[in-house]
Amino acid sequence: MPGNAEKLNSKIERAVADSQLMESAAKNIRALLAETSSDFHLRVVDELVVTAKWSELNDRFYQTLVFGTGGLRGRTIGKVVTTAERGNSRENERPQFPCVGTNAMNFFNISRATQGLVAYLQDWNRREKISLKPKIVIAHDPRFFSNEFAELAAKVASANGCDAFVFDGPRSVPELSFAVRHLKANAGIVITASHNPPYDNGYKVYFSDGAQVIDPHASGIITRVNAITSETFAPLPKDRQGKITMIGKEIDEAYMHRLETLILDLQMSREAKSLRIIYTPLHGTGSVIVKPMLKRLGFNFKVVPEQDRFDGRFPTVKSPNPENSEALAMAINLAQKENADLVVATDPDCDRMGAAVREQHAADTAATTGGRMKLLTGNQIGSIIAYYRTKRLFDKGVLNKENASRAVIIKTFVTTDLQKAIAEHYGLRCVETLTGFKYIGAKLGQYERAIPEEMRQNYVDLTEEETRRLRLDHSSFYVFGGEESYGYSGADFVRDKDGNGAVIMFCEVAAYAKSRGQTVGQLLDEIFSMFGYFAEKNGSLVFEGAEGADKIARLVKSYASDPFAEVFGSKVTSVRNFGNETIKDVEGDAIPREKMLIFELEDGTRIAVRPSGTEPKIKYYLFAQRRPQKGKFDSAELERIKAEVGKKLDLLWDWLQEDAQSRLSK
Repeated sequence: MPGNAEKLNSKIERAVADSQLMESAAKNIRALLAETSSDFHLRVVDELVVTAKWSELNDRFYQTLVFGTGGLRGRTIGKVVTTAERGNSRENERPQFPCVGTNAMNFFNISRATQGLVAYLQDWNRREKISLKPKIVIAHDPRFFSNEFAELAAKVASANGCDAFVFDGPRSVPELSFAVRHLKANAGIVITASHNPPYDNGYKVYFSDGAQVIDPHASGIITRVNAITSETFAPLPKDRQGKITMIGKEIDEAYMHRLETLILDLQMSREAKSLRIIYTPLHGTGSVIVKPMLKRLGFNFKVVPEQDRFDGRFPTVKSPNPENSEALAMAINLAQKENADLVVATDPDCDRMGAAVREQHAADTAATTGGRMKLLTGNQIGSIIAYYRTKRLFDKGVLNKENASRAVIIKTFVTTDLQKAIAEHYGLRCVETLTGFKYIGAKLGQYERAIPEEMRQNYVDLTEEETRRLRLDHSSFYVFGGEESYGYSGADFVRDKDGNGAVIMFCEVAAYAKSRGQTVGQLLDEIFSMFGYFAEKNGSLVFEGAEGADKIARLVKSYASDPFAEVFGSKVTSVRNFGNETIKDVEGDAIPREKMLIFELEDGTRIAVRPSGTEPKIKYYLFAQRRPQKGKFDSAELERIKAEVGKKLDLLWDWLQEDAQSRLSK
C-alpha cells in the first residue's frame, strides 16, 4: 500500500476477523491501494474505515465490476460520499470525483474496460490482417461524470494505439450507432446508464456493424477486460499512439439526412399544422436531434421548457423513464394547457420513446379535441407504427404481392403478436428474437451480408433508396422492428433502437390519423377491429439477496419440470424451454440459449417467464387475443372484448402469483 498505511491495513484485518468486512472486499481494497500512485484512494478508504461504513465498503469492493455482454453499469456516486470524493462541491451538488471502489463506475473501471476493448480490437485486426490502427467512436449522455469518462476512454484508447473520434457534447445511443458505420469505425462506446437513477452510469460497446456486441466478439472482449486488474498501463511510444478527433455537427447533419428518409409522406407531415405535439427529452440527449428534425419536417410542436436542458440529476422526475406515467406528467400538463394531440418523450440516452395521445371526448363526434390524455403501451406504439409503415409502403408501390415475402418485421418473443398478425396479413415475414435490440441489430447485419459482395462494397455510402432496392432484390427489406419495452426502429442505418427515429415515425402516424379525422386511439381501434384485439400485461415477483436468488432458480426449474397442464380450463398446447431446447426462428437461425419458458394455451393465451438478468426478480409476460370470426369487430363489440380480455389478464396474473407461492412452498 502507498504511504503509511499499516494502521489502515490493521483495521481492515480486524474488520474481516469480526465479519464486518468481506474477505473479497478486503482483498480488492489491498490490491487497489497497492497499485495506485495517488493518496486519493487511500484517503477515501481510510475515511470509510474510520467511520465504520462497512456496508458501504462491502458494496464498493466485494467484487470487481464485471464486464458483461452489455458492458458495464453501476454506481458512480456512493450511498456514502466521503470528504475526499466531495472535494470542492457543495452538499447538494455532484461530488467532484466518482466513488472509489472496484465495484463502481469510476476512472479505474473505465480504464480497464477501454484497455481490454482496444486489446481485443488489435487482436482482431491482426487475425483479419488489417494493418490500420483501430478506430473507435465515443459518445456520452448528460449523466454525472459522463463527459469525464468519455474523455478518459479517448485518452486510454489513443495511448494504446487507437484513433478515437469523440462527440463534442452529449449525443444519443442511436446516433453513436449510426456514426460507427458512417465513419467506418471498428467499434463504438457510449457512456450511459439509460434511464437508471442519477447515481448510476455505464459503458456500452458496439462493434463495426453499429450494433451492440454479441458473440463471438462479446466473449472475446469480456475475456480481455476481465483479465485487466489495474487502471495503470504503459502508453505506447508517441509514433504508435492514436489520434483524438472531435466530431459533432457534421455527424448530426448526416444522421438527420438519413432520419428524414423514415418519413413516408413528407407532404402530409408538413401540411399537418393542426396536429399539436408536445415533446420532452427528460433532460437528455433527445433535444439534440428531435427538435431540429421536427422543425425540418414542418411539425407543429412545443418542448417542455423545464426538461429541455441537460441535467444529470433529472430533477423534474422520479425516474427519467418514458415507460412511466410520472415521467410524462409535465408534458401531459402542458398538452392539456395547449390542447395538444399527443405527447412524445425520450429517455436520457434517447433509445426509447413513450407516448400519450388525446382520446376523443364522448360528446365530440368530430374527433378533434376535448378528451383526456391516455398513455400507450410499448406494444401499442410499435403496432401502430408497424401497421402504418407496412400499409403506406404498399400504397406507394414499394411493396407488392410479388416482393412482400422479402420484407420483414422483427419483434422480440415477448412483444405483442399483433405485429405478427399485421405481417402475415400483408405477406411479410415476422422474425422473433430474444429480448435485446442487439439481436435485431444482428439480423440487420445478416441481411446486409446476404447482398452479393460486389454490390455491397460501399453499402453504408449508398442512399436509402439504393439500399432498399438491393435488399428487396437480393436479401430482406427491414420494414420495422421493436420490443415491448418502448424500443423501435424503422431502418437499418441505425443498428439499435432509435428514440429519434421513433418520435418522427410516430408523429407521422398521428398526422395520418389527423388527416383522416381520427385520433391515434381511434386508429388503434381500427387496427384492432381489422386484425383482432391483442392485449398484454407484464408482472414480476421480486426476491432479493441470496435466498431470493435461490427462489428464482427454484421457480424456473419448477416451471420446466412441472409445467402448467391447463389454465382456467384452457389446455396448454406447447411449452418452449429456451434454456435447453434448440429453437429456430422462421428463417432457420438457431436462437441463443436463454432461461425463458413460453407456454401456449389453446385459446390463444400465451405466458412467458424469465428471470431478470439485471434485477432480483422473475418476470412474467401475459398475452391474450380475440380474433374476429367474420369481417371486423364493430365498436360496441370491441369495447366489450377489451373489458373481458382485460379482466382475464388481471385474473391470470393473480393466479400466477398464487401458483408461484404454491410452487415455492413445496
